[in-house]
Amino acid sequence: MLAIRGAISVPDNTRHDILAAAGELLGEMQQANGLAPAELVAVLFTLTPDLNAAFPAEAARNLGWNSVGLMCMQEVAVPGALPRVLRVMMLVERPKLAHPVHVYRGDARRLRPDLTGGERAAEGAEPPAGDLRKNTT
Repeated sequence: MLAIRGAISVPDNTRHDILAAAGELLGEMQQANGLAPAELVAVLFTLTPDLNAAFPAEAARNLGWNSVGLMCMQEVAVPGALPRVLRVMMLVERPKLAHPVHVYRGDARRLRPDLTGGERAAEGAEPPAGDLRKNTT
């Protein structure tokens, strides 16, 4: 079993913005890793305390992920933490996915510059040497 991580900034605390951001992130994580819904064991969602207008799991159900275990939680309210962030951890049953692609979008890129290539990834440049997203096959 593998864990695939992702995060995205949510513009505003509205149902529409939370579901749109969740759907965008889940779709990109699924596409980047070539995942079928049957390979997903569970998806864990966390939201910063300033996001409470919707359950992001609804976006997964809207994608047809009806047999996937979904759980929504609130992040720890750490002073000075990046606001309006939705995080995802997908638990995937696929032994041959040796190098998962972790997806960070918007301001959430700042959370894991080691996985996003920092500012270079934001500009769409090639990932740094040793980056697991780089296709070496």
